[in-house]
Amino acid sequence: MTSAILAALLGFAFVTTVTPGPNNLMLMASGANFGFRRTVPHMLGIAGGVSLMALLVGLGLMALFEAVPVLSGILKVVSVLYLLWLAYKIATAAPIEARDAKARPMTLMQAAAFQWVNPKAWAMCLSAITIYAPDRTLLSVAIVAGAFALVSLPAISVWAWLGTIIRQWLSSPRRLKVFNLTMAALLVASMFPLLV
Repeated sequence: MTSAILAALLGFAFVTTVTPGPNNLMLMASGANFGFRRTVPHMLGIAGGVSLMALLVGLGLMALFEAVPVLSGILKVVSVLYLLWLAYKIATAAPIEARDAKARPMTLMQAAAFQWVNPKAWAMCLSAITIYAPDRTLLSVAIVAGAFALVSLPAISVWAWLGTIIRQWLSSPRRLKVFNLTMAALLVASMFPLLV
């Protein structure tokens, strides 16, 4: 891979991970509801999950989806249902002071597992492998996965940080409710490209 192609890959990985999507909307909501420090495992799970997904997509899953197209439809249905459930959980989150002591942000493993039902993560990984590792050799696929590992954490942490910035403003239960409803609506809206 030439340095120009590697630079393009890093740019692709950064832009696709920093732009709005299910991960970033949930990070913003988590930052607002739980703070930055408690959201770090969620961020690490996203970064690791997307990198692992890119690796596995390139090393065989992409070929499986090409060989058995019905799997793509099943994945879409599961993704939509899970995202609707997450949107419901965000929309109905209790104010911070009324929240159950057991309420927690997404864990590292939950965030990593979420990538498998995240339509944007699938689109990012499939596109990256198609464009930057068309031969699907171990080295080229590992470079794509490494690019996501390198740039995704700094890119997505901006969203958790933005959530913490507005946290003080959200100290009002009414404003927090409006924020959570808005984040839930945006999460549902993020499914639109998947459905058309």
